[in-house]
Amino acid sequence: MAQDIPSHLIKHFFSIGNQTPVNDHFFGQFSNDLNPLVSTNKATNTDHSSEHDEELTVINHEILNHLQTIVPELKYKTYFENSLELKSIADQSAVFEVRTNFIKKSAELYKEEIAKSLYNVLGTQYEVIINAKDQSNDQNSLDFDSMKIKENSRPKSMGAAKFTLDLTPTRDDLKSRVDAEYIEHMNPNKNGIRVDRSKTFDNFIVGPTNNIAQAAAKAVSLTPGKEGKYPSLYIHSNSGLGKTHLLHAVANEIADKHPSYTICLITARDFMDEMITLMKTNRINEFVKKYTERVDVLMIDDIHELKNKEGTQDQFFHVFNEMHNKGKQLIFTSDKRPKEIDGISERIKTRLQWGLVVDIQPPDLETRIAILRRKMEALDIYINEDVLTLIASRIKTNIRELEGSLVRLKAVSELMNVEIEVDLVKEQLMLPNSENEKEISIESVAKATAQYFRLPLADLKSKGRNQDITKARHVAMYLARKVVNAKQQEIGAFFGGRDHSSVIHAVNAISDKVKTDSSLSKDINAIESNL
Repeated sequence: MAQDIPSHLIKHFFSIGNQTPVNDHFFGQFSNDLNPLVSTNKATNTDHSSEHDEELTVINHEILNHLQTIVPELKYKTYFENSLELKSIADQSAVFEVRTNFIKKSAELYKEEIAKSLYNVLGTQYEVIINAKDQSNDQNSLDFDSMKIKENSRPKSMGAAKFTLDLTPTRDDLKSRVDAEYIEHMNPNKNGIRVDRSKTFDNFIVGPTNNIAQAAAKAVSLTPGKEGKYPSLYIHSNSGLGKTHLLHAVANEIADKHPSYTICLITARDFMDEMITLMKTNRINEFVKKYTERVDVLMIDDIHELKNKEGTQDQFFHVFNEMHNKGKQLIFTSDKRPKEIDGISERIKTRLQWGLVVDIQPPDLETRIAILRRKMEALDIYINEDVLTLIASRIKTNIRELEGSLVRLKAVSELMNVEIEVDLVKEQLMLPNSENEKEISIESVAKATAQYFRLPLADLKSKGRNQDITKARHVAMYLARKVVNAKQQEIGAFFGGRDHSSVIHAVNAISDKVKTDSSLSKDINAIESNL
């Protein structure tokens, strides 16, 4: 059981002064007794513990509110939201808990801000201690401090490993095992697809290139069928950008929110195989009846696989019509827009476009880094930020390949007993050496932006306020800040001697607009890819 919060702390917490005010909802619960933990009225241990836990929750809430204002959004969601939990406060220390060792390693970088937040709320300085829930239970998790003093510690570099390990007899075997793990990740088996409980909206990384698809899928999961906004939803993108993850997330959310619903998640190929099997035994009526009468939510992955399959398309046409007329939920994914799929009849193309059609574009750099952080957490490995950014800057168009790079690196690291560092990453992912790398600067960002929008570079530096020029200039400033991490004064000086407030305005304007403007997010992503 957590330790009691000292009474002087409670009094300060609920005092009215210059400290951050507590949340009104929680404050109301204590309005009749501002110091429940030190009340002279005796209560049961259960009541005492419950009140104590509620006060810890209030304090934790205020700390998270503070962190949200100073930590970048994606980092906040990865490291703190639904993870950081205040467990106890003693005389001089505050103990927090996070989900995994990986999150602990990252959250500890913000200890000073957490301590400052505690002081803002409670008026007392505390030492911040962060523990991981899986620290004692997960024997396979990485303990970075203890690894440094183990007798058989890993070599510090890939180069050192080559001198200390005799890998010649087994290198081919080790390489085969690494390749096998990577291939298994890159080519997941979709036959007999089952809902993956690990794929949820909570671990789907949202960015400007997939936010509309995520929001639509979330809306469907909360209110499926004719009562909702989108009784038919069609998501399309290139392979490996998260369409299937969203399908599983929708299935899991509907199963939790609407347990009475019957959900069918199936690939187009399995849908076709099932139909053929039943046709051979003259039971095609059972096939149609299954979907139109027993299924409430039908999700078909890779619907384009039905191309040139006229018999299956006929049955799908009847299933679609019947389910749509009954107000049931239909969701499809594909690598193309409905009208772009060759070998699909026009009547089916039309029906696939009846509902909402959304796309997912390749993720931008910030989202790619967030995806890598989440995958590191799942794999329980640690890679420093520089190496992480290097990987994210080179693998741009496929999330599965991005995550697969970490699968490969973890396998190599464990099998060959080496650290994951720049040399290993470049060797395993076949990245060019530094002398061949293209340096990204404010000037290269400006040139790429001007070229994309078909404007002279001089226009971006000019005082011109033409709408097209202003948009391109703001995008270039935004990318110079985001990709190059240049200072505002440097950016302003490059773009015609503007002051830092103009740069801040431009960056904030694009940051806000890119969240809702899919066209702008595509422009920015295309320019990034050209850098």
